[in-house]
Amino acid sequence: MHGRVKIKSTAQQEEEKRKEREKKLKIYVAARDACFSKRKEGVWDDEALQLTQQLLSSNPDFATLWNYRREILMHIETVKDEDEVQKVYEAELSFLESCLKVNPKSYGSWHHRGWVSARLPRPDWARELSLCDRCLSLDDRNFHCWDYRRMVVKMSGVPVDQELSFTDRLIGSNFSNYSSWHYRSTLLPLLHPESPEPPSPCREPPHSSPPPSPQTHSHRVCEEQLLKEYELVQNAFFTDPNDQSAWFYYRWLLGRAEREEMISCVYVSRDEERVAVAFSRPVNAQSVGLLLVLDGQPQRVEWRSVHPRFKHSPVWICDLPPGTISDITNEHNLTVHWTEKHTHRDCALYTGRTESWCRDSATDQELFRSELSVEKTSVLQSELQSCNQLQELEPLNKWCLLTIILLMRALDPLGYEKETLAHFQTLKEVDSMRSAYYSDLCSKFMIENTILKMEYAEVRVFSISDKKLTTLCHLDQLLLVTHINLSSNQLQRLPPQFAMLQCLEVLEADNNSIENLEGVYHLPKLEEVLLKNNTLQPLASCPKLKRLDLRGNPVTQTANVEAELAELLPSVTDLLL
Repeated sequence: MHGRVKIKSTAQQEEEKRKEREKKLKIYVAARDACFSKRKEGVWDDEALQLTQQLLSSNPDFATLWNYRREILMHIETVKDEDEVQKVYEAELSFLESCLKVNPKSYGSWHHRGWVSARLPRPDWARELSLCDRCLSLDDRNFHCWDYRRMVVKMSGVPVDQELSFTDRLIGSNFSNYSSWHYRSTLLPLLHPESPEPPSPCREPPHSSPPPSPQTHSHRVCEEQLLKEYELVQNAFFTDPNDQSAWFYYRWLLGRAEREEMISCVYVSRDEERVAVAFSRPVNAQSVGLLLVLDGQPQRVEWRSVHPRFKHSPVWICDLPPGTISDITNEHNLTVHWTEKHTHRDCALYTGRTESWCRDSATDQELFRSELSVEKTSVLQSELQSCNQLQELEPLNKWCLLTIILLMRALDPLGYEKETLAHFQTLKEVDSMRSAYYSDLCSKFMIENTILKMEYAEVRVFSISDKKLTTLCHLDQLLLVTHINLSSNQLQRLPPQFAMLQCLEVLEADNNSIENLEGVYHLPKLEEVLLKNNTLQPLASCPKLKRLDLRGNPVTQTANVEAELAELLPSVTDLLL
């Protein structure tokens, strides 16, 4: 028995490990409590700095300790000269590198490093860029490192073209580097911006134009560079068709330009003595400086959104004082000024007219497709042909299918409508987990197409029945619609945005799965609602509603439903239950 190593049992080993953990925990808790006590007492000495370093070395994600450490360092700044502070912060940067070795994605460590670098008297930005490069070479999707690198680039003034070359290098070594693709999308508009367009006729020139910055830039890229990017990204997704990074970047390249901030429509009604204003984006009209001028006289009116749920809305309405425009023999000129954006829109209400409007149509604004030059059209046609070839090789590749759809939308949304619907059906089959997303996206595209068809026909009737719609969108574009047909779809609700249809007189929505009518809220002109075979419960009130068809809805089984509806909707004369 002598001379043999005694082999400990598993139970003995576990017990020793437990004791070791308890010992370390006691030391950790004691140090933590000591830090908390010192902070409570307002002590910012070297011992506190050492205690926080000891704790953060083993757990770099202790936010409270980082906060305390910053308090200590700020105190040191007040008692030491610049050279000593420089040495303290350089030591802090070295300590942070050790923390990043423990956890390269430590939010607390990267945030603290940014704080230290910003306060360093003589920062070495080249060293910081080198650190970022080393970290990204180990993990090119370290988002905390990417955030820090952007800060370093901004502080040190690294040229944009140099950063674009940096993304070239990373993408060249790994097409799957999503962060590099994303970073590239922020750099291109700065380095290759689209040429500015001349101001629109209704836009007033601002007094001064500040230079563009990453925060205020239009994010549009010149066409010449876009064509080069198409070639780059095509190489990526042909190399690995199933990697999503390049496909996402390609979607960004095909995306629509940001809309100009403007008043897109002004509508005025004599009967309601009401003005409705539509904007190119949701705004808070009570805070953006909206001024209504009638026949040269500024009016004191109260602007309100179309639904009480909205503080920001694309459509705002106001009521004029009684008798202001009710006389049909008078002509009136209105101007709505959006003073914050130095823009306005005029609208004339002529003698004998009960309503009038002035607007830019969706086709005028190029909302649903971009105006393509001959060269870009040719390139996109070639891209579409290439993607179709790839789809023949990879018939079940969802990224390829979705990109084909987007290319078709960019080239000719109406001409490719049939092919688009077929591809959506295939997408739902090959990627069933996201079938609801594809249904909503398909609904969005179908609504866009229907708006374009309606405007080409110059009518105010919006009909999109039996199209398997699952959602409604672009409702701000339907402000002037008087008749809407949504029958035989798969809609579950009429959302609050539906209240933007201020001119709506007839609503057809039979044979859906609509459960509530939240969006049918105070529509001033609504006269007829057909909601047969839905799953309705509550109803909203509309002052001019005359005909209401609720056959096939659970609400018809409610006791005293006729009496309740008569009280809720006193104007209804034709009620079908």
